[in-house]
Amino acid sequence: MKVILLKELHGKGGEGDVIDVNRGYANNFLLTQGYAVKATPGNLKQLEERKKNIAKREETRIADANALAAKLNDATVRVIAQVGEEGVLFGSVTAPTVADAIAEQLEVEIDKRRVELGKPIKMVGTYEVPVSLYRDIKGIVTVIVRGEGMDEESAETVEAFDEALGIAETPAPETIEIDGQVSEDGTVEAEVTEIEE
Repeated sequence: MKVILLKELHGKGGEGDVIDVNRGYANNFLLTQGYAVKATPGNLKQLEERKKNIAKREETRIADANALAAKLNDATVRVIAQVGEEGVLFGSVTAPTVADAIAEQLEVEIDKRRVELGKPIKMVGTYEVPVSLYRDIKGIVTVIVRGEGMDEESAETVEAFDEALGIAETPAPETIEIDGQVSEDGTVEAEVTEIEE
C-alpha cells in the first residue's frame, strides 16, 4: 500500500516521501498515529503543491540537526552510578539514562530511542555514544561513567586503565620470530621476538 509520510519516520523516510508499506502497518499504525495519509490521486496532487514548503522545512530540519550534531560532538556528559569492585556497575547505564544525562547537562532533549548505545554500559570508563538526530545525521557524545563517591585519584586510575586497554587492543605485530624447544616432560620453552622491518 502506498502512503505519503506527513513527518519523519525513522528508517523509512521524511515528510512528503511516498513509500510502499504493508497494508496492516499502514492501517494500524501510520494512518491512525498521523504519520501518513493514503497516496490517493487527490493527496498526490496536494503533495505536488506543497513540495516547496516541504523543501524549506526539510532544509531547516537538516540545518538544526547538523548544528545539534556539532554540539554533541564537542560535548561530554557524566553519569554517576553505583560501582562494585574493579569498576563493575551494579546494574547498567542504558539509552534512557544517557538521554536523561544529555537533557540535564546539555539542556538538549533527545528521544531515548535515538541513542544508539547497542549494549548497556556495565563498566566504569569513557564511551563514545552515537545519537541519531535526523535521517542519517548523527552526533557522537562522550559519556564518562563514574562511581558514586569516586575521588579524583580513583577517576585517574580508571582513565589510566582505559588507556591501558586501548594499548592492549592494538593489533599484534605481523612478523614475529619464535625460538623454542620441547623438553622431555612435554613443556615448551620459547622466546618470542619481534622482527623489525
